[in-house]
Amino acid sequence: MNVLKAVTLACTLAVSSYSCFAAVSADEAKALGTTLTPVGAIMAGNADGTIPAWTGGLTKPPAGYTPKLAPGAYIDPFKDEKPVLRIDGKNVAQYADKLSAGTKELLKRNPDYYLDIYPTHRTAAYPDAVYAASKRNATECKSSQGGVALDTACRGGVPFPIPKTGDEVMWNLLTAYVAPARAHDARSYIVDTSGHPYVANELDSYTEKPFYMTEGRSNPEKFNQLYIVTQNPARQRGAMLGYSDYLNPVKDPRQAWQFDPGQRRVKMAPTFAYDTPSAQTGGTSFFDEAFLFSGAMDRFDFKLIGKKEMYIPYDNYKLGMQCVGENQALKAHTLDPACERWELHRVWVVEATLKSGMRHAYSKRVFYVDEDAPATGMEDTYDGGGNLYKALFTYEFQVYDAYTPYAAIFSVFDFTKGNYSLQSILGPTGYYNFHIKVPGERELTPEALAGSGND
Repeated sequence: MNVLKAVTLACTLAVSSYSCFAAVSADEAKALGTTLTPVGAIMAGNADGTIPAWTGGLTKPPAGYTPKLAPGAYIDPFKDEKPVLRIDGKNVAQYADKLSAGTKELLKRNPDYYLDIYPTHRTAAYPDAVYAASKRNATECKSSQGGVALDTACRGGVPFPIPKTGDEVMWNLLTAYVAPARAHDARSYIVDTSGHPYVANELDSYTEKPFYMTEGRSNPEKFNQLYIVTQNPARQRGAMLGYSDYLNPVKDPRQAWQFDPGQRRVKMAPTFAYDTPSAQTGGTSFFDEAFLFSGAMDRFDFKLIGKKEMYIPYDNYKLGMQCVGENQALKAHTLDPACERWELHRVWVVEATLKSGMRHAYSKRVFYVDEDAPATGMEDTYDGGGNLYKALFTYEFQVYDAYTPYAAIFSVFDFTKGNYSLQSILGPTGYYNFHIKVPGERELTPEALAGSGND
C-alpha cells in the first residue's frame, strides 16, 4: 500500500473518532526547497518539457511598469507570445484527458469558442516568510474533526505543503496567500440566457488574511475577512456586507453581516453560507463557491484523487487589466476567447461528495487546484441526479511587486439555466492595491464601518 493510500485510510478511520492528524515527518519535509518547491509543488518540469521547472517565479516587473504613475496597472510580461495550440470543438477529443468536464461542455455547446494554449510559465512566487512558515507547517500543522477544522498553530504559510488528503488540499485553497491585505474596485457581470450582458453590481472591496498577519490581529482562529461597499446600482449605493471565516467552523461558523443604508442598521446574516445564492452575483453563484470554494467543509467528503496535467486559465493579465468591459470580455454564452490565456499546469484533483444526511444543491463537486498557486484552478459541479450543473474558473496573474499570485477574478457557467457570470473584474475606476495600509481592528467592526459614511 503506498503512502498516500495509507494516510488516506488512516484519516478515514479517524473520522469515526472525530479527529485526523496528518503532519508529515521531518524527513518528508526535507523535500521542500529541493525536489519540491518551498510551497510543495514538484520542482522539476514534466518529461516532454511542456511544463518547465520552477525557478523562483516572477518577481521582477517588466520594462515599462510604473507603479507610481499607474498603481495596480500590471503590465503583461507575456503580451508578445503566440499560442502554441488552439483547442476547439473539432479537436477537443484529442485533448479531452487534459480538460475539465465543464471546459469540454463549453466547447461542445459553443462552436465559436476555443482555447488558446500558450507556453507555460510557473510565475507563482511568495515572500520568504511564507516559504519559511510553509516548511514549519509541514511538520506541525494538523486538521481535526474529520478534516473540517485546522489547528490554530498553523499560521503564515501553506498549511499542508505536502498534502495527503482532500481536506488538506482544500485548506491550502481556503488559506491561499494573496498578500495579507488588498483592496480593489470590482464589477460583476451577468450574461442572461439570451446572451445579453448587464452589470450586476460595482463594489469597493477590502480583503485581508489574518492567517498571514503576525501582529495587529487579536483572534488567532480567524483566517479570512472580507468587506465590500456597493457603489452601483444606485438604489443600493452605500450598502455593505462582510464576513469572517474561522479555522474551526464547527465551533465558530462564518460570521456575516450586512448594512442597509435605508434602514441605517447593521444586521447579522447567517444565511451567507453554503448554497445560499449570492445577490452580489445576481444569484448565479452560491456563497460557498466564491473563488471556487469558500466557507465550511462539513457538508462534503473530500477525496484526494491525485495530481494530473491539465489546461487551466493562467497568467491572465489581459483579462485582468485590458478586457474589463462587457464589450470586450463577454460573448453571448462564453467569455471572449481572445481575452483568455490557457496554459498546461499540474493540478491536484479533489472529488467532494455530499455526506449522507446533509443538504446541498450539489451532490458532487470536482476541484482542480494548481500545485504552485492553490487559489488558482477550476471546478465542476453536479446536481442531485449526477448531471453536470456548473463550471467555475479562476483567472490568475502574478503580482510581481507584491510576491503574490492573484486569482480573485472568476466565472461561473450554469448549464441548466444557460447563463453565466464574470465576477470581481476591475470596475470603472480600475485599481488594484496590494500595498494597502492595514486598518486597526476597531476600524473594521460592522458598526464602525457602517458609521464611517463610506458610500
